Amino acid sequence: MAPLVSFILPCFNRAIYLEKCVTSILNQTLSNLECLIIDDGSTDSTREIAEKLIKKDARVKYFYQDNGGVSSARNWGLNLAQGEWIHLLDPDDWILEDKIEFQLNYLHNFPTKEVVLYGDYERVHLDAQQNIIKRDVNLVSSLTKEQLIQRLLLPDFLANSPFPLIHLLMHKSVVQNQRFDESLKALEDRDFMLNLLLAGVDFIYTPIVGTFYTKHQSNTTNNWSAMKIHYTKFYENLTTKNINLLAFSQQGIDYFIKEALKEKDDKNFYRLVKILPYPITLFHPRISIKSMLLWKIIYQIRLIIPNFILYEKYRGPRSKKIIAMFSQILNFAGNN
Repeated sequence: MAPLVSFILPCFNRAIYLEKCVTSILNQTLSNLECLIIDDGSTDSTREIAEKLIKKDARVKYFYQDNGGVSSARNWGLNLAQGEWIHLLDPDDWILEDKIEFQLNYLHNFPTKEVVLYGDYERVHLDAQQNIIKRDVNLVSSLTKEQLIQRLLLPDFLANSPFPLIHLLMHKSVVQNQRFDESLKALEDRDFMLNLLLAGVDFIYTPIVGTFYTKHQSNTTNNWSAMKIHYTKFYENLTTKNINLLAFSQQGIDYFIKEALKEKDDKNFYRLVKILPYPITLFHPRISIKSMLLWKIIYQIRLIIPNFILYEKYRGPRSKKIIAMFSQILNFAGNN
């Protein structure tokens, strides 16, 4: 008999997507499964949808908790799961009907079951009415442990490769001593997977486009102001894991501290400057900042310099004329 697989779905106001997601789970070609819907204090019709699904199939189970965040919901799901295998899935996504069968069969090529399985996926863009407006296939390919760590530490918008670890299938043994960090309100999945990699867990690539990962208006990643704070917290946490990880994070930290400088974001700037891997360039490749003190001095100077002088995005027609005029004066002075 096939091993029991536990699907964990942390739900917060995702009722409009839930039935499609759960149906894709129940339609798996390997039927020995349980679907754990963890309702994280939803105020929409999540409970009603879940109860309807339970009546159709007893493999669906519903649990409610006061809102504690996605990490808290996933952790409760991990505690409840009875399966030999654990599958993490978001309720606004869905999976191919033979995903689990393919991945478990693929595992026969390897000597151990104490692993995490990952694969390829399709990015599905939805409009406000849940119509599919665009689809992108993301082929991940097999990556080394170091490559996976480096990619986890790099924000997607700075990367030239797809995010590799979407909706993992994990043997229960690898999560016995691992839980999601409930202090993280986003990027908790990156932090969790990083912990597994640092603990020496083997990640095995399975060549199947098995997951459909949606992009829509209510995605957490659409809130840019919040995401900057979440990334700062994520990078701060690295100092408690392995200080050497900051070297792999330099490109991301570099980007966010320059954003804080540009936007005069005191809170994020002073948090990031404490963990910044030095040296770092600013405005020009030959300008290298090598100390925290110098960064703080630069920030205080930045506060009194008008935005349009340093950043083109802030320049209107009038300020562009002023910049052009000063450039002409400087060019004239330099030629005489």
